[in-house]
Amino acid sequence: MTKKRIAICSTVVLLGSLTVALLANRRGNTPSQTPVVQAAVKPQPELKPAPSTPIAEKKAEHGDDETWRPQWDAVIEKSLTPELLSSQVAWDVGPFCPRFNHLREADKRAFWAYFFQALSGAEAGLKATANVRHTEPEVAVKDGVSHRMVRSEGLLQLTYEDANRYGCEFDWDNDKTLPEHDPEKSILNPENNLLCGVKILQSQLVDHKKPLLSRTSYWSTLRPGWPGYLVFLKQMANTPAVCGRVHAPAKQSPATRTAVAMEAKPSAVASH
Repeated sequence: MTKKRIAICSTVVLLGSLTVALLANRRGNTPSQTPVVQAAVKPQPELKPAPSTPIAEKKAEHGDDETWRPQWDAVIEKSLTPELLSSQVAWDVGPFCPRFNHLREADKRAFWAYFFQALSGAEAGLKATANVRHTEPEVAVKDGVSHRMVRSEGLLQLTYEDANRYGCEFDWDNDKTLPEHDPEKSILNPENNLLCGVKILQSQLVDHKKPLLSRTSYWSTLRPGWPGYLVFLKQMANTPAVCGRVHAPAKQSPATRTAVAMEAKPSAVASH
């Protein structure tokens, strides 16, 4: 009797296996490929387009194609960390977005997308292939990766050393064989350049807890009193309306003056 039960169970198991195999083949899968439980799909954040900066508006008027692309907003907005969307940075962005703490997450993402567009306008004129060799003693040094005099490159004017400092996707070994302004260079790739910028901002504001507008900011255009700072302020004139900003800040807002005064010594953040 026991042998009969075993035989019957074996037959049932075999028939069940054959049924699964037949169904899998009909769907174009082998049994091992047939999913048992579907993985949970991570929800995508709500994205909003950012307004155009003054320089982007002028370029549009003159038909200049070297300008900001709407898809770059999405690149930035998707890469933002929870810290950059939290109250932790509200003080830093206060001069440009007083209502930051009260905004929906999608609006906070749009603010940061606008910020990087304004920063690119001040740094590179929104040109993805722009590069500059600085002559100022503070930055006229050799790049530790390329072993050449530092050049600031791309939308946010970054360097190959940033690959080591911040984990950016720049490939000097490949890029050194390409022409200077070749859009195929990894450092001139808009997505690579912007994602690196988000990492640098995270390092400055969150990891090192340094102010956004500071004499030790990575970008010289974010250093009050430096050439280019007023250009950046001008580009921040069209921040999203939900930010509740009534007018452009003074040359150095009270928040900025306080933040700069609080800095006791130079930052560990790399100078640019």
